[in-house]
Amino acid sequence: MPKVLVVDDDPHIRHILRFALEREGFAVAEAADGAAALAAVADQAPDILVLDVTMPEIDGTEVCRRLRRTSDVPVIFLSSRDEEVDRILGLELGGDDYVTKPFSPREVVARVRAVLRRRAAAPSPAPAPAEMARGALRLLPDSHQAFWGAEEVVLTVTEFALLRCLAAHPGRVFTRDALMDVAYPDRRVVSDRTIDSHIRHIRAKFAALGAEPIGTVHGLGYRFSG
Repeated sequence: MPKVLVVDDDPHIRHILRFALEREGFAVAEAADGAAALAAVADQAPDILVLDVTMPEIDGTEVCRRLRRTSDVPVIFLSSRDEEVDRILGLELGGDDYVTKPFSPREVVARVRAVLRRRAAAPSPAPAPAEMARGALRLLPDSHQAFWGAEEVVLTVTEFALLRCLAAHPGRVFTRDALMDVAYPDRRVVSDRTIDSHIRHIRAKFAALGAEPIGTVHGLGYRFSG
């Protein structure tokens, strides 16, 4: 049975979600804070996280950011805030869905099922090459590592996918819509400006090394510039 890791600093919410999920046949583990969540992912390998955004010390967005360096485990955010910017931020960090508090436990269960169903139905990716090199850029798909020369550049899973797509087709211009299919293969509905945000983050990380691997073609989109 699928294992759900429920992460919230409120024990009452954890109890409610555990009861609702177990009643529907899920195995449930709990974590009361971000550090415990990261440890539980490493030790228990859950199939999906229901992750509170607002927690002390390590909040939910930072937990997701750290997970996305090495893992694509599905994440459903819980938050008491319903601002659009918060939802977009959660999705940009690699979240799969977003539920605002107060919520119906039945809705959370339904969303857990929907996310797991989408993941199960997604086509398996083609085997990745062991390494891709474009000038000073090296990409290691198996470990999701990127290097500029000898320096490693830490990218999120989505950032890595976008850069890999651009680098695999040097010179080709990709529209935002095309890159959205790369970033979100489950075709979730997000703003096309989300791609601009991902590209901006990638550029900032490489700019620290004096590099600019992505060029803008005004009115069209982006391409790898090497």
